[in-house]
Amino acid sequence: MLTAALWMILAEKSLEPKRNISEIFNIFFGGRYIVFLMSIFSIYTGLIYNDIFSKSVNLFGSHWTLKNLNFTASETNPIHLEASMMLDPKDPYQYSNTSYPFGVDPVWQSASNKIGFLNTYKMKISLIFGVLHMTFGVMMSLWNKLSRKQYASIILEFFPQIIFLLGIFGYLVTMIFIKWILYGANLPDPYSEHCAPNLLITFINMMLNKKAEVDMKMDGCHTNGKLLDIYMYPGQAGLQSFLVLLGVLMIPIMLFGKPAFVMYKRRQRRAAYGALRDELLESDGPGHVEEEGFGEIMINQGIHTIEYVLGSVSHTASYLRLWALSLAHAQLSEVLWSMVMRIAFGFTDYPLGVGAVAIYVIFAFWAVLTISILCLMEGLSAFLHTLRLHWVEFQSKFYEGAGVLFMPFDFKKCLKEAAEDDKEVMKTVSN
Repeated sequence: MLTAALWMILAEKSLEPKRNISEIFNIFFGGRYIVFLMSIFSIYTGLIYNDIFSKSVNLFGSHWTLKNLNFTASETNPIHLEASMMLDPKDPYQYSNTSYPFGVDPVWQSASNKIGFLNTYKMKISLIFGVLHMTFGVMMSLWNKLSRKQYASIILEFFPQIIFLLGIFGYLVTMIFIKWILYGANLPDPYSEHCAPNLLITFINMMLNKKAEVDMKMDGCHTNGKLLDIYMYPGQAGLQSFLVLLGVLMIPIMLFGKPAFVMYKRRQRRAAYGALRDELLESDGPGHVEEEGFGEIMINQGIHTIEYVLGSVSHTASYLRLWALSLAHAQLSEVLWSMVMRIAFGFTDYPLGVGAVAIYVIFAFWAVLTISILCLMEGLSAFLHTLRLHWVEFQSKFYEGAGVLFMPFDFKKCLKEAAEDDKEVMKTVSN
């Protein structure tokens, strides 16, 4: 994708006259910069997950010291492609309990329990990206209000919206980082991995204002014979109750704040103009524009408030599609490797030439399937999903669709219009 996008960008002058030859090529050529950005971020997420065509890259070595784990191969120690292993982070003889510099340790690609490990990791990454994306969208609405000098809307709409979003879902993202930092597999109690509370249960208890129950099975999470509370830090229950209460208080401000301010400004104008305003309205005749009724204002504001409050919940959950797409993409690439490419390495009992030809042919078949299915079909699917996230979850925070239609400046169009104007002038003069 990166090389194709760079080719279309660098050779756009020579490709511009040929773009209408094929409708499909015209679509890709028109979106060449989007394809370029997609390729860059695909490479970035591939490095984070350390998953490239279902294989991992050993950039920083491994922090695992399994006796049966060896990245090298020889005649006496061959690589067994079908071998799998169960990784246990709690075992000090396997894991050194040190953070990997960037991304995922490459040894997880060969682990039989990698899905259980990567599943929660990718889900949390999707939530982090989603909350950051929506927060940026709300910040864009602030720019709109500042450019229009709607300072009252900043206080009555922007601040309640950003407080509601960050106070609830921003706090959830903060809890993800706190859990990542505080707890570890080989850390002593109460910071070992089996003492870490479940974030989903914690968030549900937070929204229901329910006191977290102590799991009596967590017998290792105690000090001096007394079971510890399952909260991550002191005062967590009080802070969570305060954030929920603060978020609930923001809802009536978003609902009634702007309509009340509009009615207040109208009463001020009526008191200032008085009878003069009524005379001016009567002089305009029956075609004058009436002020928007309070009921209509309340209905519109109620729709926007309900859309934002409920949308904050559904939109946050909608970003989990990134998690699902990542899992599907990883499994599909693994199927292509295990059922296609790995066959080429099984010709060990044949002469060397047969194996070389088999690798050549099977690699060509694998490359065609990879480009057509993984890059094109899966890439189109991922593009449609991310386009939906931009249009609904992101742009709904600030985009209104009102104003002047954007018309890009074009010299050819200007010269064409000028030539047509000259023709009209010459025609008028001749007449």
